[in-house]
Amino acid sequence: MRSLLAVVLIFTSSFVNAAAIERFKAFAKGTQTARGSFEQKVYDRDRRLSQESKGSFAFQRPGKFRWVYAKPVDQVIVGDGDRVWIYDRGLAQVTVRKLARALGSTPAALLAGSTDVEKAFELADAGTQDGLEWLDAKPKDRDAGFEKIRMGFNDAGLQAMELTDNFGQTTILRFVALESNAKVDAKEFRFEAPKGADVLGEK
Repeated sequence: MRSLLAVVLIFTSSFVNAAAIERFKAFAKGTQTARGSFEQKVYDRDRRLSQESKGSFAFQRPGKFRWVYAKPVDQVIVGDGDRVWIYDRGLAQVTVRKLARALGSTPAALLAGSTDVEKAFELADAGTQDGLEWLDAKPKDRDAGFEKIRMGFNDAGLQAMELTDNFGQTTILRFVALESNAKVDAKEFRFEAPKGADVLGEK
């Protein structure tokens, strides 16, 4: 999960008293671009905190996004509409995957993919908790790498995501200073491997 959810990017809907599924559909249809920052915590199977990180993101539907982790993770993840590039600055290594394979039934598909997400996920309202209305999204693909993804909304829009992988790890994302339909620069979604970096994967 760690960096996959990276791939991962955002938005907002503003429907008062709407159910979580309705909020999500409004978000998916009404948010073409977004930018903001995030705080991420990863817990192991025993709910022990194993990693904390922060960073920023931007996205443009469909399939273009930029997710930047600050240290200690120190990664940059870019989706250019065709491929996903994961750059580990500490290792000077770039991993490349074709977008269709990298998205699929992943968190990124919910945030920056097409609006027809119900082909890849089973969606269900999960009630209210901590002041948020929660949506459960269960991948239909058994090889997705995630058991379940939860999205928390309030009247201001999407506030949080919780991702549980097949190993029992849980990643919690809290979004900060989200700007829906923000102005984005096409250059943000282009990636060129730094000189000297090893490039692996589907070039």
